[in-house]
Amino acid sequence: MAATNDEPVSAVPLDQQRRRTYVAPTDRLITVPFLVVTVAGLMFFMYIGTLLPLIPLYIEGPLGGGEFGVGLNVAAFAVAAVVARPFIGRLANRYGRRAVMVGGTLLAATGGAGMSQVEHLAPLLGFRALTGIGEAAMFVGAATLIADLSPRDRRAEGASYFSVAIFTGLGLGPVFGEWLLDDTQFERTFVAGAIFAVGAAAVAFFAPSFVVSPDSQTGRSVESPAAPALRGLAKYIHPAAVLPGAVLALGVGGLTAFFLFIPEYSRDLGLGSSGGLFLVYSLMSLLIRIFGATLPERLGPRRMVTVALLAFAVGLLAVAIFDAVWALWFAAVMIGIGAAFNYPSLNALTVNRVNDSERAVAISSFTMFFEIGSAFSGLTIGALGQVVGKQSAFYGGVVMVLVGLFVLRRFVVPLGSPDAGPTTVRRRDIDTGRTALTSAGD
Repeated sequence: MAATNDEPVSAVPLDQQRRRTYVAPTDRLITVPFLVVTVAGLMFFMYIGTLLPLIPLYIEGPLGGGEFGVGLNVAAFAVAAVVARPFIGRLANRYGRRAVMVGGTLLAATGGAGMSQVEHLAPLLGFRALTGIGEAAMFVGAATLIADLSPRDRRAEGASYFSVAIFTGLGLGPVFGEWLLDDTQFERTFVAGAIFAVGAAAVAFFAPSFVVSPDSQTGRSVESPAAPALRGLAKYIHPAAVLPGAVLALGVGGLTAFFLFIPEYSRDLGLGSSGGLFLVYSLMSLLIRIFGATLPERLGPRRMVTVALLAFAVGLLAVAIFDAVWALWFAAVMIGIGAAFNYPSLNALTVNRVNDSERAVAISSFTMFFEIGSAFSGLTIGALGQVVGKQSAFYGGVVMVLVGLFVLRRFVVPLGSPDAGPTTVRRRDIDTGRTALTSAGD
């Protein structure tokens, strides 16, 4: 495994590392390790999905924490994950991707089981922070493996397929959680959710620890002339991840507004349960990512992320303006469309700007912005909801995603940027029989 001078040397003895290293095929995307990581992700995000409606209802119900308490819960999860993520990428390089996946899932399961035993907000926030660290480790290990296993010009496609598992879990988990909760059975629902995390750890045990990527075998690994060695803060927060991560964080602000207040707000409007809304959101993302998995490479990150952020804004505006159940269903569809296009394109954009040895740190840094967005929006939108009410607080999410749209188009992939358009366009050279790869603009 290649490494810069500033990358930590693997703590695994060389002979063991060779036995735990998988050589990824250069001519296909779907492999057994790819499926193992995807199934582990599905099971783990079933657990995370179970918690989505459960924790806000638990805080506003038995714990009496109010809307701001719901925001604090998001912030505790996010801040813990943000603090941990800069170290997780280096741990993944040192001990292997599998180790951080298994360790993270078990840590998150411990947090969920602990939440089932608390009667006050403060200890719940502590266990929520533990869950945040575990989720960060699991996601970084899994997302890095997916990037390791994917050919360069199919990375957004690989991320799309992996995110099918994520959004299936996030969609089915709330339905399972609401059914098992039955309005009052909080303890058993927390414990049942944690069992999914333990199952994910068992599956992740069969994932490879290290991968020889297709890029390194074909000579297409990127060398970054502007930063040949990571030094100082860049060893923990990769520069290539900062601007795409900022757009991700602002998009997550819109998602957080939806996740925070839909469970209780849907009950206020007489819907009874938010499980169906989360299912629609998830199914929409699932269908788009399955049947439109190649769109990010074909249309490019500038167009794809623009569509995502506008979909977030339209969905949240509908809920903020119209005091009606139909607006909730419409918002679920639009949020699902936005979620389908936002992460895969930004993730591929980040990964394709770094070399193989920096990939784990770049992905760790990029995905850290999930939690940065969650923490900031959880506190601000939670406080806004406390003051002006849940429905008006959705406007806060609209503002965040529109700011994200400006940052995307002005700074991340401005018009004319080499990677603003499709990742690659294949052109057959008839005379030589070789395939040339050329960048295409927006």
